[in-house]
Amino acid sequence: MIKADLHVHTCYSIDCLTPLERIADHCLKIGINCIAVADHNTIAGALKLKEIAPLKVIIAEEILTPVGEIMGLFLNKEVPRGLSPQETISRIRSQGGLVAIPHPFGRSLSWKSNPLTSAEILSRVDIIETFNSRTPFSNSNARAWKLAKEQGKAASAGSDAHTLGEIGRAYVEMPEFNGPDDFLNSLAQGKIFGQKSSYLAHFASMWARMRKHVLGDLSRSLP
Repeated sequence: MIKADLHVHTCYSIDCLTPLERIADHCLKIGINCIAVADHNTIAGALKLKEIAPLKVIIAEEILTPVGEIMGLFLNKEVPRGLSPQETISRIRSQGGLVAIPHPFGRSLSWKSNPLTSAEILSRVDIIETFNSRTPFSNSNARAWKLAKEQGKAASAGSDAHTLGEIGRAYVEMPEFNGPDDFLNSLAQGKIFGQKSSYLAHFASMWARMRKHVLGDLSRSLP
């Protein structure tokens, strides 16, 4: 069995400063042996981390659409931001990737406010993130779990880590896998573990965004 944190950000996200090398070292220390690196609108960090990390790295991307974020997993090409949900999903599918909806209720108290939970979109989705450590509302994860079960979708969990200490706060204990199809089979046999992160983590993201606004890509090489 492996422990997989299926939503991790690196310094290649606009609101994260965590260096790739420190992520790899930290995962080994805490017993996380698989991560899905899902930076905002880029796979560059995931590709680089996969080259250097002594653990399993899933190439993923958290892609901004006009109505919310969609996650692609097992990607080999970047999907640009700003496309419709339908086109975003098509581009993920065209390269053999899996489609996930991260934190479906993590930004709103209203059940109907997320267009990505519509029947049309969900019919093309593989995975719903049912535990996200950063969701601000206490019932968001429970609602996501209920949606996944009602729709017959695979359930995943991720820390949504934007700082080093958040990594591993949510993970799935699951059998080893090779490739997207095997991943879904393993995920179905997995057990989800999760803890909520401190609200202070969001301030760290705000600081990262401001720092990058001033320093740009130089922030990737700074401590």
